[in-house]
Amino acid sequence: MARFTAEEKFNMIMRYLEGNESYEEIGRELKVSKSVIQGWVRLYEHQGAEAFCQPYTTYTQQFKLDVLSYMNEMGTSSLETAAIFNISSSGMIRNWRKAFEIGGIDALQPKKKGRPSMKKETKSDVKKTSPVEGSIEALRAENERLRMENTYFKKVERFSSRTGKITNKIKAQVIFELKAEFDVVELVKVADIPRSTYYYWEKRLQCEDKYVKVKEAIEAIYHEHKGRYGYRRIAKELKKRNIFHDPKTINRLMNEMGIKCEVRMKKYRSYRGKVGKIAPNLLNRDFHAEKMNEKWVTDVTEFHLFGEKRYLSPILDLCNGEIIAYKVMSRPIYQLVGDMLEEAIGSLNSRSKVILHSDQGWQYQMKKYQKKLEKHNIRQSMSRKGNCLDNAVIENFFGLLKSELLYLQTFENMEHFERELHEYIEYYNHKRMKAKLKDLSPVEYRTQVLEAS
Repeated sequence: MARFTAEEKFNMIMRYLEGNESYEEIGRELKVSKSVIQGWVRLYEHQGAEAFCQPYTTYTQQFKLDVLSYMNEMGTSSLETAAIFNISSSGMIRNWRKAFEIGGIDALQPKKKGRPSMKKETKSDVKKTSPVEGSIEALRAENERLRMENTYFKKVERFSSRTGKITNKIKAQVIFELKAEFDVVELVKVADIPRSTYYYWEKRLQCEDKYVKVKEAIEAIYHEHKGRYGYRRIAKELKKRNIFHDPKTINRLMNEMGIKCEVRMKKYRSYRGKVGKIAPNLLNRDFHAEKMNEKWVTDVTEFHLFGEKRYLSPILDLCNGEIIAYKVMSRPIYQLVGDMLEEAIGSLNSRSKVILHSDQGWQYQMKKYQKKLEKHNIRQSMSRKGNCLDNAVIENFFGLLKSELLYLQTFENMEHFERELHEYIEYYNHKRMKAKLKDLSPVEYRTQVLEAS
């Protein structure tokens, strides 16, 4: 291709930009390829006419690496990248990329001008030949190769255990940690990634992570809530600490950190047929309550651990979802429900008019249970037979309890489990935020919102 002056290039650019001629028409007349003229037009649009007046430039190794990294990260073509970085030829960038993929970062080193030195080659300069098969040197080399592979795969397994997958970033991170001990070229072969990919990630691994403090806060909140919070709740908790980020950003950071919400039940069935009086369904799935001690729900659930069973009977206030009373026992006897009811009644005053809703369990059909309700002006309500949706709120609480405690932790014995169960209910009432309560816990909502109204 003939060489053109800056003025000639500028004239071609103007002919195209005036809109009367295409790239092909100008190229045919002046015997220039379409892509070359396109490159000049892009260069002019990004850099102006001065881009064609600069003298010959020697590009540094770092500059070339920056250009290739930009292409890799932004997905731009060599033509567009040349215009952005004021490089006269897009073919030059393609040559850099090819050299980088074959020879790594050393291949980007600018070549020295002038004739090469005629210095005599010494023995130390001669490339070492491969050791003879079966020799001590060959055995040592094989042993070192196996040690490198073993070390590499162990680290990869450790890095990927939290995320569940092996990414190029993880491979590059492992190579970066091992490059002081083993040859980078050999490590890249074991990792089965292009050298350009490794050097792309190496540069970013050396950069300061702008999310360091955010990640520390995420990890603190995650462990504070024992893995029960997902990215949405953690984002809301961060806002309370004056750290504002989009939930999608928090989700991405949690994925990078390899942490996620650990949450998602043989249900105890207390129904034994009709053993007493069945109450009407006064609640009728209306789970909204304007004030405390207006609507309560209750049920019994079972835990089976270490060959033993424990039964939990709580009462939940529908106004704020708070557990206002509960009892834990080793057998599902009437006392389990009776003692819980006595505790709940202690929170009432003479003017309270409460609906207490349950399923048709035998305990709730007993005369002494129903008489105690009448004595304290509590109206009884029961779900329809075999319809768990009529008592969905307490069922939802049991689901949370089991997924956030029973399935999330390991316990030493039944006594340990009971301690953790009491701690969880305390945590649920005082610390666990609920979206429907404006991201407050049940107790916070009761004290801050209800008392203020």
